[in-house]
Amino acid sequence: MMARALIALAALACFAASLLLPWESLSTLFAADPDLGWALLTELRLPRALLALIYGAMLGAAGAAIQALFANPLASPDLTGATSGAALGAVVTAYLIGLSGAFAMALGAVTGAGLSLLLLIGLAGRRADTSTLLLAGLAITSIAGALTTLALALAPSPFAFYDAYAWLMGSLTDRSLEQLAFAGIPAIIAIVWLASLAPALDRLALGEEVAESMGYSLARLRIRIVCLSALGVGACVAICGAVGFIGLVAPVFARRLTGGHPGRAILPAALIGALLLSLADLLSSLAPLGRILPIGVITALVGAPFFLWLVVRMRWRMQP
Repeated sequence: MMARALIALAALACFAASLLLPWESLSTLFAADPDLGWALLTELRLPRALLALIYGAMLGAAGAAIQALFANPLASPDLTGATSGAALGAVVTAYLIGLSGAFAMALGAVTGAGLSLLLLIGLAGRRADTSTLLLAGLAITSIAGALTTLALALAPSPFAFYDAYAWLMGSLTDRSLEQLAFAGIPAIIAIVWLASLAPALDRLALGEEVAESMGYSLARLRIRIVCLSALGVGACVAICGAVGFIGLVAPVFARRLTGGHPGRAILPAALIGALLLSLADLLSSLAPLGRILPIGVITALVGAPFFLWLVVRMRWRMQP
């Protein structure tokens, strides 16, 4: 409990820093025009800071649930194709169909993420080994990425690539309170519902027969995890773009706090994910020369080496 409290406090500290820094500029603006200062704080910085917390928590919770479902520590929303599928769904909805509203893009992203996860289960199986899971996830991610590029190339707007670049790399800037609601409400519902599935996932870790003998329906559990992960991740991707590796890294650390129980790791993973993405957003806003780096770049620079380390460690353990 102490570790979870410290993680929550650290996430709140990053939230406050993202909201108030740089303090000198904000205090000067409040002194010159308090109304403009409050508008900046509530309409620009607050949605951005809250989206970092909620999106990170959603990625962490979804990653923990997907890893528990596949019994594989390398499963995550981005490596299983869910994030890429959500991006494809949002791009097709906005640039080919022409529905660029927040609700329409969220619906398209949720559909894309859900179809990607269902395709993964069909290709790799629910309890796939590491190599099969990674190959299937890589195939789905590659196909979704290629189709996303094709959709942008075929878009009627000649500026489609330019418009979508920052969003595809992950961005929390210039988001409104309305967009916060479209991403935040489905994500919070999904996180709470996924956390309620913790007992079933802990029983599943003991074996499918044990879980079924205790009254848990594996088919129903699988559908719920797929739908909830698609709902939360898809809604966040539609508003903030694709962010990788948070869903991989957060559950790994969360399981260390729960003694290896995959179900109980969902809420700690959500806290760690919120902390990691809030920290990445803070670092992106503190980039030199006044530039704002895409948060997807920052999470990839940190997460990719961590992913390679996980692969190497698993290989060492498999050696006789």
